[in-house]
Amino acid sequence: MRAANIFYLGCKELRSLSRDPVLLFLIVYVFTMGIYSKATAIPDSLHKAPLAIVDEDNSPLSARIVSSFYPPHFQVPVLINQREMDARMDAGLDTFAVNIPPNFQLDLLANRAPTIQLNVDATRMSQAFTGNGYIQTIINQEVDEFVRRYRGEKAAPANIVIRARFNPSLTQAWFGAVMEVINNVTMLSIVLTGASLIREREHGTVEHLLVMPVTPLEIMISKIWGMGLVVLVSCAIALHVVVRGLLAVTIEGSLALFFLGASLHLFATTSMGILMGTVARSMPQFGLLMMLVLLPLQMLSGSVTPRESMPVIVQNLMQIAPTTHFVALAQTILYRGGGFEVVWLHFIKLIVIGCSLFMFSLARFRKAISLMA
Repeated sequence: MRAANIFYLGCKELRSLSRDPVLLFLIVYVFTMGIYSKATAIPDSLHKAPLAIVDEDNSPLSARIVSSFYPPHFQVPVLINQREMDARMDAGLDTFAVNIPPNFQLDLLANRAPTIQLNVDATRMSQAFTGNGYIQTIINQEVDEFVRRYRGEKAAPANIVIRARFNPSLTQAWFGAVMEVINNVTMLSIVLTGASLIREREHGTVEHLLVMPVTPLEIMISKIWGMGLVVLVSCAIALHVVVRGLLAVTIEGSLALFFLGASLHLFATTSMGILMGTVARSMPQFGLLMMLVLLPLQMLSGSVTPRESMPVIVQNLMQIAPTTHFVALAQTILYRGGGFEVVWLHFIKLIVIGCSLFMFSLARFRKAISLMA
């Protein structure tokens, strides 16, 4: 194995990538708009939900309830009549419609337990589930303060002091932005290496490589370092420009340690991409194979939901996946500021998994090369 061959073949991979506008657009998009949209469009957040109110009571209490809804959680309530309520919801103009019945204040003061109707457009699941609880809490609070004749909270028998570590303001964009960077590193490393191998087969350049004085090991390493370098540089730019700059997300730990872990992860996932490239015969087949492999890697790695909430058998099975350890070390370093003494075991596991995938992919690649010859 000669280092010069690996270097020049890797440079060839970079030149081939530079002439592929589709992959270049994919790289730019996922590390810019992909991260920003994921961070700012978190589905379980309530932001400017449209709300209409039918006030048939026209009392001081109903006026208090109407004035208690305001941005950013809700839009300014629209006052409508009973006939407009169903039509507006059918047209998709309102997610919530509150109906305050006549004599609501009088019935409340007379202890008759009046009822307020809340209509919810349940097709908007993200806002409906969260906003339903918000509206109930707001209305109950206003009614309780009106009955007690003063605004304030009851003295609790015990005080609970909340300390939110690693995300003091509980900003959901912090989690979404960093996790999207981590997921994109996995996705692009597999896509670029697999597409590179399939592109060689479709363009007929594999035959050119076979007559050159290079070995399958040199070809494979060149693809790994070339595509891995592209993903690593793109990740670094995204963290500095989009995550830190545009989204103002605080990075706690050492970026050098994170990039070292990302390099080990890229060694494993690029080897996986070459393995998938030897299995697929065309780009459509590779795309279908990506869906079967990438979705479980991302959904079960802990980047979307905590691994502790998954079945034990799934937790144990995902220990052989590189994404599990990459997500764990990335969260520890970037969120909690952990050092090498905390994540060293994940580094070792990534090395073992990467070497195993590399050797298996190399054997498969040599077999595919011999069949092409």
